[in-house]
Amino acid sequence: MNPRLRRLALAVPALLSLCSTAFAADKNDAPIAQLNQGDTAWILTSCALVLLMTPGLALFYGGMVRAKNILSVLMQSYVACGLITVQWVLFGYSLAFGPDKMHLIGSLDWVGLAHVSAYRGYTIYSATIPHQLYCMFQLMFAIITPALISGAIVERMKFSAYLLFMFLWATLIYDPLAHWVWGQEGWLRNLGALDFAGGSVVHMSSGFSALVLALMLGKRKRSEGGEELRPHNLPLTLIGTGLLWFGWFGFNAGSAVSSGQLATTAFVATHVATGAAAMVWLALDWAIYKKPTALGFASGAVAGLVAITPACGFVTPVGALFVGAIVACVCFFTIKLKHALKADDALDVFGIHGCGGLTGALCTGIFADLSVNSAGKNGLIHGNASAMVPQLIDIGATVALSVVGTFIIASIVKVVCGGLRATADGEEAGLDLADHGEAGYSSDIAGAPAFSHGD
Repeated sequence: MNPRLRRLALAVPALLSLCSTAFAADKNDAPIAQLNQGDTAWILTSCALVLLMTPGLALFYGGMVRAKNILSVLMQSYVACGLITVQWVLFGYSLAFGPDKMHLIGSLDWVGLAHVSAYRGYTIYSATIPHQLYCMFQLMFAIITPALISGAIVERMKFSAYLLFMFLWATLIYDPLAHWVWGQEGWLRNLGALDFAGGSVVHMSSGFSALVLALMLGKRKRSEGGEELRPHNLPLTLIGTGLLWFGWFGFNAGSAVSSGQLATTAFVATHVATGAAAMVWLALDWAIYKKPTALGFASGAVAGLVAITPACGFVTPVGALFVGAIVACVCFFTIKLKHALKADDALDVFGIHGCGGLTGALCTGIFADLSVNSAGKNGLIHGNASAMVPQLIDIGATVALSVVGTFIIASIVKVVCGGLRATADGEEAGLDLADHGEAGYSSDIAGAPAFSHGD
């Protein structure tokens, strides 16, 4: 046997034995009585709901691209379920939520989920549910966040470059930002920034990163025949919207990490804001373009979901109504910014997630009500102008890390992968065939070279 392979074969059992020892120690020391079955059942359900959001996102995005790129777009979301899971278990969770003394990044104490127990909670995050369950719940957030970015780069970024970018972005931007806002020693958490379920960590970060990546990639190319860049299947987009709306209840209400009053508050606020935003966007469509469009309703609903994410655990139902109405107006007009910026943000990730997340962070500081959540604070409408200060710092830190970090990461990926974009021929044929050797619809593979996994 090759000496290197032999050393690896001997090292793997030793590593597994070390991890088993760590887990066994947790099991033997576990005060099982502190776990709550109701809370555990709810967060297990929430994990499944949030995971469902990623296939929902795939359909939401997939319906809005050309037919020849449908599989490519679906894969850009689905692959996150595998890639980020591996990254999270190996070291991502440790970086995002592990203990630290610098307030910037977690330690590597929990690499391979060592000391992350399935038998007892971790008081700072999840006293009433197993620590491993909290880890898995946070994993679902880590999966969907980089997948959101894909909406800005569809139909032109090659798959190899996208994979490397996603891995580096999750490690160098998402994990540190999650630690700042939610980690036990995170500096934004200690500062008092309110982000109940990911307005800055998930949506603002992905939205502003998407804008940078879209600018670096350049615009999509039309075919020689002047092919329109219009959605090919809006029913898929509406199905995706429904799955996102459904899954978002786990996203927001699950962030209470319990099945009690706070989860109910977040659940109600989520639905109210989403309904309000969808109807306001529909009304704006009707008033300005004379048609109440399906795409407008879907866009409004997602904008409402985005904006209420940081606020859902801190606002009343009436406050949620205002959040939904405000974000619909903001995002309806900010999606036009891509034309001024000359960015082909194909599926409006910046306009809806970036600007929607920013709006939600501001609205949290405005409408927060201490009577809703004793761990929060009163907002601007209750006379507490100081509540806006940590929100503004949170926004500035998130935008700075996302913009600068994405530019650096994309520049590295460009060198390593020999460019970010697919070839001109690949774009013309469609990335389904160019990257995956498959097609979403049988008519799109006519005349294409034969392909099988045996080739």
